[in-house]
Amino acid sequence: MSNSVDDLRIVSVTCPDEATALAIARLAVERRLAACANIVPGVRSVYRWMGEISEDNEVLLSLKTREDFVESLFTAIVANHPFQQPAIEVVALSGAGRGVAAWVRAETGGEGSTALPKTFRPVE
Repeated sequence: MSNSVDDLRIVSVTCPDEATALAIARLAVERRLAACANIVPGVRSVYRWMGEISEDNEVLLSLKTREDFVESLFTAIVANHPFQQPAIEVVALSGAGRGVAAWVRAETGGEGSTALPKTFRPVE
C-alpha cells in the first residue's frame, strides 16, 4: 500500500437509475475530474427526507479523484443530477494499492493532465 494518498478522494452519490449514473460518470471522466467511475446497481436506500421515511431503489456512483477537483466534481454532479439535493459524500483515502495514486493523479487534471503511457507497469 502507498502512504502518499493525502490528496486522493472517493466521491460517491446515489442516482435514481443507471442512465443518470452513466451520464455523470462519463462527463466526470471525459472532463478529467475523475480518473474512474464505478456504477453499482441494486442499491436499496432507506432515508428520512422532509419528515418522512422513504425507500428507493437507486444506483451508487463512486468516483476516484483528487482533492483539487472535488469542488468542480460536486458542481458537475449537481448540474447533471435530477434530485433536488443529491446525496454527495467525499471520503479521504488512508491508503491505496501500488500505482493507484500515480494513476489517479495522471488521469485527472483537465487539459494539462498527462496520462500514463500504455506501457506503464505498476510496481508489484
